[in-house]
Parts: sequence; C-alpha cells; structure tokens
Amino acid sequence: MSTTLIIILVLIGVYLIVTYNLFIRKRTRVREAWSDIEVQLKRRYDLIPNLVETVKGYATHEKDVFEKVALARSGH
Repeated sequence: MSTTLIIILVLIGVYLIVTYNLFIRKRTRVREAWSDIEVQLKRRYDLIPNLVETVKGYATHEKDVFEKVALARSGH
C-alpha cells in the first residue's frame, strides 16, 4: 500500500510541476506578444511627424497648383 501511495504522490507532484511550467510558459508568451504590440505602436507613433510634414508639403504644392489653375481660368 505504501508504494502505491508514493507512486500516486510522485505522479501528482510531476503533474503539478508540468502544469506550473505550462502556465509560466504561457505567461511569458503573452508578455512577449504585448511587447511586440508596444514596439509596433511606438514605430507608428514615431512616423506621425514625418506623415504630418509630408501632408503639409503636399498641401502647399496643391494650393499652388489650384491657384495657378484658377488664374489660368480667369484669363490672367
């Protein structure tokens, strides 16, 4: 009877250790995934000033073009 009890206790111990390691592995994967998301958001945030400058440059160009088209239509 005592050997059966020891075997059962060992199996329960192994099960607990394996389950604990599985939870730790999953927690690590979740943290890595969130870290990847934060990196992508930081990259996008860093690109916003470049996008704003590009739009400003294009808006200036477009304004000049529309002014020239308006002048051409009016006959000046």
